[in-house]
Amino acid sequence: MTVNRRLSRRGLLKSSLAAPALAVPWFVPANARGRGEKAAASERITLGVIGFGPRCSYDLPAMLKQADVQCVALCDVQASRREAGKKLVDRTYGNSDCTTYRDFHELLARPDIDAVLIATGDRWHAPASILAARAGKDVYSEKPCGLTIAWCQALDDTIRSTKRVFQAGTQRRSLANFQAAIRLAHSGKLGKVHTLYASVYTPGVQTAWLPAEPAPARDVVDWDLWLGAAPWRPYNSAYVKGGWRGYWDFDSGCRLLDWGAHTVDLCQWANKADDTMPIEYEPSATNVTAHYANGVKLVLDFLKTPFGERPGWVQSLGTCPVRFVGDEGWVEVGDSGGIEVKPDSLRSELKGLELKSTTGLDVAAHGRNFFDCIKSRGLTAANSSVMRRSHIACHAAALSWLLNRKLRLDPVKEEFIGDAEANGLRSLPSRNVL
Repeated sequence: MTVNRRLSRRGLLKSSLAAPALAVPWFVPANARGRGEKAAASERITLGVIGFGPRCSYDLPAMLKQADVQCVALCDVQASRREAGKKLVDRTYGNSDCTTYRDFHELLARPDIDAVLIATGDRWHAPASILAARAGKDVYSEKPCGLTIAWCQALDDTIRSTKRVFQAGTQRRSLANFQAAIRLAHSGKLGKVHTLYASVYTPGVQTAWLPAEPAPARDVVDWDLWLGAAPWRPYNSAYVKGGWRGYWDFDSGCRLLDWGAHTVDLCQWANKADDTMPIEYEPSATNVTAHYANGVKLVLDFLKTPFGERPGWVQSLGTCPVRFVGDEGWVEVGDSGGIEVKPDSLRSELKGLELKSTTGLDVAAHGRNFFDCIKSRGLTAANSSVMRRSHIACHAAALSWLLNRKLRLDPVKEEFIGDAEANGLRSLPSRNVL
């Protein structure tokens, strides 16, 4: 397949075979030549992976099952994760061909890679996505896709200017029960929708540094590369083991985007607001309440124990619940795969929906949408424009909580109205990684 390159992969292979053997830049394994169930190499999407951690362990196995996708390279700054990722890929394909890298810039330099899965920590999502797009790669980026409003803007601008295909890892847009809830909200069967509820973590900020520890050898953990654009601080093993969450320099939106990137995104969709965002944000002890220009209210409900009991929500629906409320009924949906509606007469609208067939963590359909759009060059379900608006809404809500005051936002200029301090927090000091 040709993926908007000066030279298609078929052409690349022909020119490589015509050159002396030592000039062939990339080895093409036997199972990449059209044998078995895999697609022929000329029709294959070659995939590189940047960051192999807990979230990637959900994403990558689903992508490896795609017959027209071949993962050829994997990168992580930690040796243990590089080895674990290579083991997964090689075991899936029954070979030892997956190349590993410590520095993802080397992976992006490979001309044979069409697309990348970016599953690093939050601090690298936007910079790595921008660099990948500049290198001519299509991008599937885990969320939150930008550590700040400014990073989200820069990412969307880059995707548009480079004309790359981009999918934000907000996979619930591609799951049947969430889609059914959206259809109900759009159908008018709930009456006029007036309130949207998005579950989010209770926000928090940690600014203290963990105690300094001796840094490992660079090939074991590349601490400088791990930090990325974040301000430098001494190494501590807890950070690289996943303990970076909640720290101001590393986490997105005071942790509000951990779930908000999903749940606010779904509320945006339910309100047909993918091209805008709420214009007012007001914090309280239990939530941030936002209002759209069309009068619809969005409530970001703080959950103190998001993986335990969730007061006010249907417990059986699981994590990341959202609820859409209209004059004549409501619908609530969550990660269990189920859906609840009131009044009961609305259940007839759910006929044919296979409840609990998938969970909110299932990335198979969302990944498939990404790969199909690579071929068609169409917009994905969670493209960069969709990501930009929903993420900025989350960041605005987080800043209203942080500053403990009502904020008004111009959704076109993406600036806070009459609040210089809030506008100053749309970006953060960072090291130059671009």
